[in-house]
Amino acid sequence: MRLPASFRPLAVVVVAAIAACAVPPPPASADAGIEAESMALTAGAGTAYGDGSASGGRALLIWSNGTASTSVATDAIRQLTVRARGDLCSGAPRMEVRLDGAVLLSADVRSTTWADYSAAVSAPAGTHRVAVSFTNDLLTKKCDRNLRVDRVVVATEEPPAPAPQPALAGASLYVDPYSNAAREADALRSSDPARAALFDKIAAHSQADWLGDWIATDQLAATADARIDTVTAAGAVPVLVAYAIPARDCGSYSAGGIGTPDGYRAWIGELAKGIGGRPAAVVLEPDALGLLSCLTADQQQTRLALLAEAVATLTASGASVYVDAGHSAWVGADAMAARLEAAGVAGARGFSLNVSNFRTTADEIAYGRALAQRLGGKPFVVDTSRNGLGPYDGPEGWCNPPDRALGERPTTATGVTGLDALLWIKRPGESDGTCRGGPAAGTWWPDYAAGLAARAA
Repeated sequence: MRLPASFRPLAVVVVAAIAACAVPPPPASADAGIEAESMALTAGAGTAYGDGSASGGRALLIWSNGTASTSVATDAIRQLTVRARGDLCSGAPRMEVRLDGAVLLSADVRSTTWADYSAAVSAPAGTHRVAVSFTNDLLTKKCDRNLRVDRVVVATEEPPAPAPQPALAGASLYVDPYSNAAREADALRSSDPARAALFDKIAAHSQADWLGDWIATDQLAATADARIDTVTAAGAVPVLVAYAIPARDCGSYSAGGIGTPDGYRAWIGELAKGIGGRPAAVVLEPDALGLLSCLTADQQQTRLALLAEAVATLTASGASVYVDAGHSAWVGADAMAARLEAAGVAGARGFSLNVSNFRTTADEIAYGRALAQRLGGKPFVVDTSRNGLGPYDGPEGWCNPPDRALGERPTTATGVTGLDALLWIKRPGESDGTCRGGPAAGTWWPDYAAGLAARAA
């Protein structure tokens, strides 16, 4: 029979923590904490002892291949953690932890300070038997191998709620009966039915709603709320575009944005308030990641941080967020994936491509897949509003280029893995800016709209 540990001065200890875990006092029906010294121990195989570093100032010393066990009534169990340390002697003590007789973990405990050893569990609510065993006892003239146990924590949780479905999954898209194209068609239906039919080709399909700095921060929540009410009442999912990032468009045709970072945070907060937990898709800041070169290094970091915060805020409001990633001919996949990661895409639903541009759908799907491979399979959406004839080869090919056409119709049934939707994010017929005789960016331009429709398949 061995002497108590206080009479064995040769114990050697080595530190090695496997996983740390702070354990709060357990409320009812939550985590159950078991002080090891309260567990039943194999006769003659150990003792409780005072230890100022242990929970409650006491712990359990186990020798001679002893086992400490107890029963505990809990809710469904998701994890079991043992706080232990070892006395080394020609190797570390091996600890085996069982739940209802089944081995959960077997670990060599190499520690002089307390370390947590955890195992994932899937056990139903009820009474369970927990046992901690020391399985490789050793005593020599020079050293004594022992296992010391402070506490066992049985962590419980309610059954997890089902993960929310992405907003666009199988969703209907809203067709606005009062869009610019619809109004134009109605005005011409009697006087010029052929031209009215061109506008009908646009009006018949869903288009995104753009929200930007032209909507005052204190009006944004009400504006978004009203639009979402209208769309959801029609049995459809809203597709919104957030377009108010500071220093927007590098001062070009769509220059503007909220003036300060704090102002933008407040604006995004009001948009989230307007969404109010309802399903919605939000395309976040077209061109913001493509257009970084006009910003200083500090401004670039601020922009990335603002986007990441916006992702978190809007996602918490219930939105499926797609961080805009430009298009296939702009920034290489490696560089854009890095920008997306810095902009918080990990917390978003995915990313958007080709917004307000003219690249072919095939090119964008290939680029989207390349990005997705670098981003853990994140899904994406593609803007097909004006890509029916692909890109324009001349100068400023992104700004009201001539001879373009409407692209594929919007749909959430793409049949392509990873492609959540084809969308008309840019509203066909709205100008890109004052290039090529166009009106200001975002202004309805009937002649350009008619041309897009006339050349569409």
